[in-house]
Amino acid sequence: MNSIKQIFDLAGPKEKRGFNFHDFIVIAALILIIWIIGSLGRDMTVHFSKDDFPEISLNYWNIPYYAARSTLRMFIAYGASFFFTLIIGYTAVHSQRARTLILPILDVLQSVPVLGFLSVTVTGFMALFPGSALGIEMASLFAIFTGQVWNMTFGFYHSLVTVPSDMKEAGSVFKLNAWQKFKTYELPSSAISLVWNSMMSFGGGWFFVVQSEAITVLNQQIKLPGLGSYMALAIEKENRTAAVLATLTMVLIVIITDQLIWRPVVAWSQKFRMEQVESTQVMKSWFLEFLKKSEFIRNFFAKMNAAILHFFDTFFAFVLTKAEAKITKRPIRKKALDIFASVFFVFCLALIVYYSVVVVREIKTGLNLDQIQQIFGYGLLTMGRVFFMVVAATLIWTPIGVWIGFRPRVATFAQPLAQIAASFPVNMTFPFVVGFFVSYNVSMNWGSILLIALGTQWYILFNVIAGASSIPTDLKESAAIFNLKGFQLWKKLIIPAIFPYWVTGACTAAGGAWNASIVAELATWGDKKLVADGLGSFIARATDKGDWPAIFCSIGIMSIFVIVINKLLWRNLYGLAEKKFRLD
Repeated sequence: MNSIKQIFDLAGPKEKRGFNFHDFIVIAALILIIWIIGSLGRDMTVHFSKDDFPEISLNYWNIPYYAARSTLRMFIAYGASFFFTLIIGYTAVHSQRARTLILPILDVLQSVPVLGFLSVTVTGFMALFPGSALGIEMASLFAIFTGQVWNMTFGFYHSLVTVPSDMKEAGSVFKLNAWQKFKTYELPSSAISLVWNSMMSFGGGWFFVVQSEAITVLNQQIKLPGLGSYMALAIEKENRTAAVLATLTMVLIVIITDQLIWRPVVAWSQKFRMEQVESTQVMKSWFLEFLKKSEFIRNFFAKMNAAILHFFDTFFAFVLTKAEAKITKRPIRKKALDIFASVFFVFCLALIVYYSVVVVREIKTGLNLDQIQQIFGYGLLTMGRVFFMVVAATLIWTPIGVWIGFRPRVATFAQPLAQIAASFPVNMTFPFVVGFFVSYNVSMNWGSILLIALGTQWYILFNVIAGASSIPTDLKESAAIFNLKGFQLWKKLIIPAIFPYWVTGACTAAGGAWNASIVAELATWGDKKLVADGLGSFIARATDKGDWPAIFCSIGIMSIFVIVINKLLWRNLYGLAEKKFRLD
């Protein structure tokens, strides 16, 4: 497995080719991309007024512009999610005190429906940027960010805690500092998981596009220019042609991003597999091969690689040396830091308690005991749907994911198909699903399980593929030598290898399912509305009405369900994966 030192090495040995046709195409494409981003960025900061804000038009010629706005939001949110993942995931692994605070917060945040709080976030961001559309853009980006970040963070965290012990021991023997350990074996060992979870999270962000671009604030709807708001208007107007064109456009965007970004990254990430025998089947990317032929790209990445590594090597060498010296010479400073951390923790806890008291008072004044019990019952119904979805998705997609992960050639065409399915917002199925349910008298109480699965089951598939793809070739060959087949192969090799990845996928799928229930338990197409009994539909209706006691109570009950389930189930499974299923 290569270290991060080769992270920007696209083509191995450098051969002088001079300026060529590939360089011309690459430079022209970069100029065009920079110009498009600059133009779209200016449009995100235009003057905002509820009275003269530009309306969304169903004119088909507007679709390319709307698609570009939505795609830019997706990539901005992904960039924020990526840096959040590296910082928070690393901190949770290496700080026991931080871990006790971070993991429970992440457990709740991945399941607490940000869609229910959009009214609050929009109002807050609008106050930060008065008179500018940037406030609403930030609220939309925040919603997409919350749809992407949790899966990436949990995947990265779990990759770090399952780093093979021999690597850690080697780092201790060679006396590597924290940065050297991170660049030498921690980030490289988590590269494959991070790449596949990035694909899944990016696709999951599309799930929130419709809701995040068509925002209801205290009974007033604001639509940002974008593919999601275009689709929302098409659903509202029952314009099937516009809805189909928006859907096809989104599929086209997914295919393009897969070919130009994700497939090259997946092919590149194979260099970080932990194996002693080189695999005979390697995933390839035509676009990556094209970039390798560009002298401009080769030189650019080589210089960027050297500059970034030199900066971080110098920076962390200085910072870590100073920190260790101060801790060694002045232990009182370490105590001061511990005291400061404790005070900060108590302050945060006090804020949580204070606002919890405020929320409880709000609930007591707006709801009676019977209504609270009814909301709790809705929570049980939604929880049943979530567990049914996780079990069904595990049984269906685990063998398929292993099959794809063992065959890079199959992954070449299966990856974009899975990416399209994962990126497909449930909202965009409403024109077809509502009609199907009505025609065949399908109860929404059962149909909503299908809608929840359409948005969240892919977390399991992508994580299983990542786990199967990362199994070293030498272990596969050993299994073949010992003639392990069928059940024995699964018992001895496959299940131990993919179990940590499945736990991450199942936990994130369950958390996403709670959030997805807000969309999946209430489907509309024009004046047709199908509602399932559950906590998600209750939150959706309460949000539309601006009923804050009901919103607070329902989200509080959802958080309690999530915390209890994560504590009793997922944390124990994570512990089992960390202790028993390690590649040592």
